[in-house]
Amino acid sequence: MPSPHSADHSAAQPPQPPRDTVDALISQTRRLRGDMDAVRRDTTADLDGADDPQLRWQRALCDLAVHHLDDLGRNLDQLREGVPTDPAEAPPEAETGGRPAAEPPPPPGSAYATSARDAGPEGHGSLLSRVGSAEWNLLTDAVTWSDELYQIFGRAPEEGGLPLDELPSWVFSEDQPTLTALVTDCLVDGKPIDGEFRIVRADGVVRTVHMSGEPVLDDDGSTASMWAVLRDVSELRRSERAVRETRDSLRRQRHIAQTERRVAVELQQAVLPVWRGSPRPSPAGPAALDLAAHYFPASTSTLIGGDWYDALELPDGGTLLSVGDLTGHGVAATSGVAMLLGAVRGMAVTGVAPGALMSWLNQLLDASEQPALGSAVCGRYDPATRTLVWAQAAHPAPLLFRDGTGRALRPPEGVLLGATPGATYTQYGERLEPGDLLVLHTGGLWPYGADAEGDAGAERLLGLAPRFATAHSAQECVRAVVEAFDDERREDDACVLIARVGS
Repeated sequence: MPSPHSADHSAAQPPQPPRDTVDALISQTRRLRGDMDAVRRDTTADLDGADDPQLRWQRALCDLAVHHLDDLGRNLDQLREGVPTDPAEAPPEAETGGRPAAEPPPPPGSAYATSARDAGPEGHGSLLSRVGSAEWNLLTDAVTWSDELYQIFGRAPEEGGLPLDELPSWVFSEDQPTLTALVTDCLVDGKPIDGEFRIVRADGVVRTVHMSGEPVLDDDGSTASMWAVLRDVSELRRSERAVRETRDSLRRQRHIAQTERRVAVELQQAVLPVWRGSPRPSPAGPAALDLAAHYFPASTSTLIGGDWYDALELPDGGTLLSVGDLTGHGVAATSGVAMLLGAVRGMAVTGVAPGALMSWLNQLLDASEQPALGSAVCGRYDPATRTLVWAQAAHPAPLLFRDGTGRALRPPEGVLLGATPGATYTQYGERLEPGDLLVLHTGGLWPYGADAEGDAGAERLLGLAPRFATAHSAQECVRAVVEAFDDERREDDACVLIARVGS
């Protein structure tokens, strides 16, 4: 590979590319830079007041892209102007931020040709202010530094350049082996070098420096000196580090979210009845209930919500039916459901009536260390009398289907669970007939909106009355509900519990 300088510093000039091609590239770069500014402004606006790792990662990527485009534009500008042949032809100080211009960059494609992609120590200024050159002469011990290299090292030109044996004292201790290997490869083995290390300037500022170079040979082929280009890549590495850290943070948060979802799903599956989504064997007797249920996950979120359903055979031969919705998502919500269902089952087994049961649930949520709100319907069905006694807490009333038509049961009084300490709940009774169908559901079954509030949402379920009338089991009825509602864009999860009275 040809050397940038022979021992007497002679070098050939590379050919220049066509000017119109470079002008076209400059125009394209400027347009892209403008578009990137717009993207960065939008990202910054989204970032204000938010602590979102994904937005921080996007902003870091935008900053990194801007650094690349800025330096690409400066490189193209220099390429259009051509490489100066002597200092007198270098750009004036006014074009280089008030600082003298550097030596011409090495020919493109050589081992030591580089492009600075980051802002300099001052954060602005020309590309040349961040790229310096140096030569260490082995024969005369002379050290030659460009003015820009003094700026990078924060060193006054009258102090002179650092000899190779003093350079390691400026380098981080863990990076000193890298510098030693670079110098050895160049001076001893005669190899081109390319590496990076960090320096601590006299003013305490830490900079990351990339060094590329190669040996300069004398007429006998021996190494006469080491010539190198050093560029300050601190801002580039900082931008890359910001991108890497925010990306890693985002991955960790995604992993945590996936783990939490898995735990929530496992907890939910452990709590909800095992017959979920399939027919449940009915106890003997003509008035026994045929039960089936289905859980609908939210379509706009990956988090498990606090919706539940339950059916439990009681010691006296009756059946407990309940559905409800607890505020929150994830493990907190599913663990709250587990606590609530445990309390419902325990009190129902002891014979507590639905109205009193709701009062105890309200007190339980009000006294919980992690306060939550909930809505629920709880009913106790007696097969001997075919009577359903039920209470509710700010929850949609059960729907009763009979002879091909459906209606909502008139709800007893009841406020949201956990909202009012000492609240009382009334209960109503409803006598059922053979073949009747009860549909208990949570409010998230249909999308939120003005057209889905109150009775309007229940009307969609009541519209399934003809299909329910021809169904032969509770599971067939659940299948009809799934077909009607499974493609909805639900913002929350939901569930439905269907009980069919035997004929």
